[in-house]
Amino acid sequence: MAKKSDRTGEQLPVHKVIMVGSGGVGKSALTLQFMYEEFVEDYEPTKADSYRKKVSLNGRECQIDILDTAGQEDYVVVRDNYFRSGEGFLCVFSLVDRETFAAASDFRDQILRVKVDDHIPIILVGNKLDLAEESREVTEEEVAAMAAQWGVPYVETSAKTKVNVDKVYYDLLSKVAERKTLPAEAPSSGGDGDTKCSCVLL
Repeated sequence: MAKKSDRTGEQLPVHKVIMVGSGGVGKSALTLQFMYEEFVEDYEPTKADSYRKKVSLNGRECQIDILDTAGQEDYVVVRDNYFRSGEGFLCVFSLVDRETFAAASDFRDQILRVKVDDHIPIILVGNKLDLAEESREVTEEEVAAMAAQWGVPYVETSAKTKVNVDKVYYDLLSKVAERKTLPAEAPSSGGDGDTKCSCVLL
């Protein structure tokens, strides 16, 4: 697994985000746009890549650790290990590819099976908004209904034009950081205090 890391601020809290979704939906494009403010049209990773960046969240510095999965992991155990390490997930599909929208439910099921936690922070992301005006295959109403069923936020993005790219990462970071404060304040909340306590990094 490639490691592309910003070495500054090693003692800062680290929040671990996992990118999931079918191949070709733009997970890598979103990640590279957020990390380096550049758009890569044809990026086809053959394995997962990990990135780390220092950011300011609600006025406090921290680090985001992003694992960009390849979309079709060869081994279930490898995929499960990736998911197990995550503290928050961006579940990405393409607005111009209905099959990737259908596959998003499978990715969520895999996450919940590994995490055993119905309240793990997840944001449903419809990417390629820049192509949606002419080639959209998934309506906003359909996605809103799925997001409501999951009980998660839904955001439409464009890695190419950077629409809502920073938003989805910072929104997820806020949810992850907020969740890490829950064990001390409400250890019995949701009945999964053990899994949440293991996520606290100081």
